[in-house]
This record gives sequence, structure tokens and C-alpha cells, in this order.
Amino acid sequence: MEPVTALRRIAFLLERSQATTYRVKAFRTAAAAVDAMAAGEAARRVEAKSLERVPGIGPRTAEVIREAVAGRVPGYLDRLEKEAAAAPAVEGGRDLLARIRGDCHVHSDWSDGGSPIEEMGRTAAELGHAWAVLTDHSPRLTVARGLSPERLREQLAVVDRLNESWAPFRLLKGIECDILSDGSLDQEPALLDRLDVVVVSVHSELRMDPAAMTRRLEAAVRHPRADVLGHCTGRLLSGRGRPESRFDADRVFAACAEAGTAVEINCRPERLDPPRALLRRAVGAGVLFAVDTDAHAPGQLDWQRAGCARAEECGVPADRVVTTWTADRLLEWAG
Repeated sequence: MEPVTALRRIAFLLERSQATTYRVKAFRTAAAAVDAMAAGEAARRVEAKSLERVPGIGPRTAEVIREAVAGRVPGYLDRLEKEAAAAPAVEGGRDLLARIRGDCHVHSDWSDGGSPIEEMGRTAAELGHAWAVLTDHSPRLTVARGLSPERLREQLAVVDRLNESWAPFRLLKGIECDILSDGSLDQEPALLDRLDVVVVSVHSELRMDPAAMTRRLEAAVRHPRADVLGHCTGRLLSGRGRPESRFDADRVFAACAEAGTAVEINCRPERLDPPRALLRRAVGAGVLFAVDTDAHAPGQLDWQRAGCARAEECGVPADRVVTTWTADRLLEWAG
């Protein structure tokens, strides 16, 4: 096993299990350090016992590199693989997961994600996706380093350059756009028109009066550039938690169905949004759906199985899931 492969796989497994950021960063930093070495340098440093003199390589990552150079599966990686295999399996979702072709909600370190765009795109392709949508945050969400119009324009150029060498995989241009209190969207209209997919989400005033929240969401999902309604209740299930926003779900889902805006089935373990009762009401309303990871790290791109299981449990028809579509069909719908 190549040392870079081992280090990246460890980081992936740690991210998938929601390990702390500093643990993950150690392995990704070490992987980058080894990747930058000349051919054979890692083996020479192992022989010279100088690995830990390289910035970004510490005692634990050096041990992984030594074992990989020696042709062994590193012990730490082996333990993580066994823990992952022993974890309780998600029941259901296999049929829908087999049809998934992409992910409409992915973050990078341009906003509050933990990894570069290249790492997120490469991992999505390695997982078998045909496409993924890069959806970093919009300007108002300063706590998440939301992208100003100028930074978003820079990002679009970066995506164009990456796609030149990534075919057949395609990284689509998108945004997770804040829904402002009046239902308007937090980005310049001309920039929204340049994007492939726009996810619209509420991140502020989550305890707004239900009638006002209903009007807010209705206005947002009816916006001509809105494609996906992200984590619609805003709830958080872990830590201190956060209750669901209150709104007239039937009215909001009816607006989604009428406007052709998909409802996101958010796969993050701390969100699992919408709750099952609302998900079943969305099915009854005839809406489209997007099974999305809302990934902020490469390992989190592997979370779609949980969303697929909830979708199947709640009777979501596979032909109404836009993340099972080809990129061309998705772009035709979103356009």
C-alpha cells in the first residue's frame, strides 16, 4: 500500500465516523507532505529515520508511513477498517443507493468545509459519483466564511479549471444560499444565474413565528433560481440540540411541488432532516427530492446510505430523487 493512500484512507474513515478535526487534519497534512516528496524519498527517509523531520509528519503518521513503505497494512488503518466493518449497518436503502449518481450539497475549505475543492471532488469520483455540486455558503453566513460575490467568481474559475482534467466526472457550480428573513436569497441575481444548482437554506431566525416562517420558505422555494430546499427544519439532534423550526409544511411542500424545487433529505447524522413525519407529507405533496450529504469533509461524502434508507422507509419514489439523475438531466431541470 502506498503511504499517501494509507494516510488518506485513515483520514476518510475518521471523517466518516465524525472524529475531531485535529485528528483528521494530522493525516491529511502528512499525506500532502508525502505526496510532495520526490520518488523514493519516503523510503529513503524511513531508512535514515528522518521522517519526523519533515514538517507535517508526527510520530503516529510516521509509523503509518513506515509500515506502508514496508509493504504492510498499517496497524492503525487496519483497526479503523475493522471498527467500520463492525459498526451497526444501516437497514434498508440499498436499492436507492445503487441508483445514486451525485450529491447536490457539498462544502469545501472555501467556506466552512475542512478540505480543498480538489480533495472533495476526487473523493466523490472515487465513491462512484458521476457528478457533485460544490455548494459553499453565501456572504451573510460570516461564521461559516460565506463567499462574497468576488470570492464566488474566483471559485467558479477554479471549478472550470478542475473540470478540464476530471472528465467524465463533473463538479457542478453551486451555492448553499441563505434564505433571508423576507424569503429573498443572499447573493447577487446575476451570479445565481451563472450557477448550475442553488440550494436554499435557513440559517438564522430559526425560531421565527410559524406564519412568518411559512411565508419565508414559500417565497424562497418559488424563487426562479432555487433548486433544492436544504435541511428544511434546521433541527440539530446532537450536542445541545436545536428544535425544529415551525411552519406550515403542507403549504411549503405544495409550493415546492408547484415550483419544481426539490426537498433535501439531509444525511448528516446530527440533522437527518426532514423528520420522518414531514418526509412522508412531502411524498404526499408530490415533490422532488435530493438525497444529500451536506458533506464538510471527504469522508462525509459516504453518508448517503442513511438518507437512502430513510427515503425508502418513507415511501420516496426513486424516480423523484434528482440525485439519481445524470448530470445532463439534472442541469436541464435546474436550468
